[in-house]
Formats: sequence, C-alpha cells, structure tokens
Amino acid sequence: MDIPTLAELLRETEEHHGPYEASAPKHHWSDWYAAYIVARENGRAPDEAADDAALHMESLGR
Repeated sequence: MDIPTLAELLRETEEHHGPYEASAPKHHWSDWYAAYIVARENGRAPDEAADDAALHMESLGR
C-alpha cells in the first residue's frame, strides 16, 4: 500500500470511528482502527468494517 492510499484509508477510518467513539466505553482508538483497516483490506465495505471493528471491541470487553 502506498502512502496516499494509506492516508485516505486512515481518514475514512477516522470518519467511521467518530460515531462509535461517541457512545462507546473508554477504549484505545488504535484497537478499533486496526480492526477497521484489516476488514477494509479484506474487502469489507465501510459500514461492514465499522461493524466488524465494533464486534472486535466487544470481544476485548471494551
């Protein structure tokens, strides 16, 4: 992955993390970001990746 592609993916991730963060218990953003990015890299749509990231956080107890 090149830098511009990663930068765009990080911006997208930030946008989708906002709604989760607003109602989620205290957590470290990097856990959610990592799960979202892996899901997107595996072909999941943005909304699906956000759901996957939220499920990952639940699995961590956060």
